[in-house]
Amino acid sequence: MTSRTPRDSRLHLVRTPSPRAERRAEAERGHGRGPLGGPGAVTQRRARRPAPVPPEGTPAPAELARMARAGLAGAVRAARWAENALRPAPGTTRLSAADRPTAAPATPCAAGALSDAVAEQAAAALDVTVHQLRKDWDAARLAGLVEVHGTAARPGWRLRAWDRDDAAVLRGWVALFDAWSLAHPAPAELPPATVAETVEAVPQLLSFLQLSAGPVPVPQLLDLLDQRVRELRTERCEIPYGPQEEPRAEGDPGPPHADDVPLADLLDWALRALAAVDALTCADGQATLTPLGSWAVWVKLEQICVAAQSPAGNIEQSAEDMLRGCARLRPNAARAEYRAWLAARDAGSAVTELLDAARGEDALLRGLAFEALRVVGAPAEPDVRAVVDVASLRPYALLWLAEHEGTDPEDVHLVLTREESTWLWVDTAAAVADHGEAELLVRHLESAPQPTVPALLDEVRTVGHPRTVQVLVALAAAHPDPALAKAVRRAAFQVHTGGV
Repeated sequence: MTSRTPRDSRLHLVRTPSPRAERRAEAERGHGRGPLGGPGAVTQRRARRPAPVPPEGTPAPAELARMARAGLAGAVRAARWAENALRPAPGTTRLSAADRPTAAPATPCAAGALSDAVAEQAAAALDVTVHQLRKDWDAARLAGLVEVHGTAARPGWRLRAWDRDDAAVLRGWVALFDAWSLAHPAPAELPPATVAETVEAVPQLLSFLQLSAGPVPVPQLLDLLDQRVRELRTERCEIPYGPQEEPRAEGDPGPPHADDVPLADLLDWALRALAAVDALTCADGQATLTPLGSWAVWVKLEQICVAAQSPAGNIEQSAEDMLRGCARLRPNAARAEYRAWLAARDAGSAVTELLDAARGEDALLRGLAFEALRVVGAPAEPDVRAVVDVASLRPYALLWLAEHEGTDPEDVHLVLTREESTWLWVDTAAAVADHGEAELLVRHLESAPQPTVPALLDEVRTVGHPRTVQVLVALAAAHPDPALAKAVRRAAFQVHTGGV
């Protein structure tokens, strides 16, 4: 038995393997056993569609990464300056309020903005204007080069891997590309409703640009935007209800209405914002995707196609059904499914769906939901932090936040109290009892936070997990040691009757 809660298993069941265990696991993989050991488990050895090939003319990944590094050079400089200049002085644990980035409370897109004093200090050190420095800082945050937690900033893992890991660079650029409307916010005079419609319509414009494989006249994009916005308004089929707006005085135009805002202004903003993140170029009245932009759009289209062609058709499923469809996939295959499912949805609604699935009674879905949230990354942080006080989600949320904040994987289990670790052990055991093999449930004893079985049973009886009795009964039935099985059955009876 060990006091650690492993990180790399979706169900927190597998300890750091010994060479013997690795050989055994390899043998099991050779026999097509899934993570829960079921005979029908889907493995990564099953027949797959051939690996997709990027469109002809797409640069090699190394060249794409070079382009991304060039486009984000200013963001990297700002992040490295912050890493060196804003680190706590020796003997201190936090930055002073005057010398650290501050979180502006107004809107999410303003969170983590540098204070005026720090921005001026950084601009002088890097020999750029304050305006440019703030743009570079925003790009660094959106690309994951800098992570802001409350009022403290720290370098993100991508910054540490920037010079040696092309995949990390490309993922950082794609994160910025996904956040184009935050990197270059819409003018204040544009109504939020029309801005939201434009953001929702832009993926269709980008897909058209990618499939066109060349320059597209802006008027053609304007016609496409107009068509898509009309479709969105028709789909909403909004019917006014509640108190209606009072008639305006003669000559008072009132606030701009969605239909009154020229789509040309919205398209101009969107194209300039996408150009600012190096996704496209505009010249002579035509828009063209950059190699990076074309590659990113192709990747997202491929993710959607892969999900649509998967046996379970996960892209069309609810979060709960998608997680069930991924339950017997190996971790890498499951993460690919999560990414494809997420690519077809707005991040906010996807996170809400995943957390709703995690609140259910199925402990397996709880663990898988937080694995999917790990794929979401930073956009999920506020919602995960909001469920820390939900008893059934607290251990998972605390582990997720610790990993997101860069806690060493060897130490991540330390964020949980003994009681929380025991609760998580029972919850994981419930998942195994419902979906796994008896042998796996017996092996789960090794991951308990208590050093002995009697100590585990003592604490399990008081932890208050609603599945405690069922877990102990299943463990007693599965364990080959008669004496231990008897002790576990006795504990189950005591929990059931409320005895000690």
